[in-house]
Amino acid sequence: MGRVFVVEREGRSYRCKYCNTQLALFDDLASRAFHCRRGKAYLFNNAINISFGALEERMMLSGLHTVADIFCCTCGQIVGWKYEAAHEKSQKYKEGKYVLERGRIVDDIEFSTGFFIDSRSSVSDSEEN
Repeated sequence: MGRVFVVEREGRSYRCKYCNTQLALFDDLASRAFHCRRGKAYLFNNAINISFGALEERMMLSGLHTVADIFCCTCGQIVGWKYEAAHEKSQKYKEGKYVLERGRIVDDIEFSTGFFIDSRSSVSDSEEN
């Protein structure tokens, strides 16, 4: 595996909860009204310092999409997914956008206070799979 290069951009940002790597700028936030099976998620126009998993067809609440999981390039934790293609016309606006799971990222402001706000819903271990 080669050397990992991390990009740091100016401005308020969202970072990986596990290693503090910058993942997206606040200015690239498109929507806070997304959900995933682990809870809330945010839609971004752009993301940085990520690597991609394999493309796959995934049935979501809004229909069938072609997506790739995205991982923090520093620690390797899964942080969300990228919409590559939407199969329904009403969902085409998602193509090329990134979803970061709220429970896996922190805002710069949260990180600087020294504590994290865990926004994941409470589930038992058996329900997390």
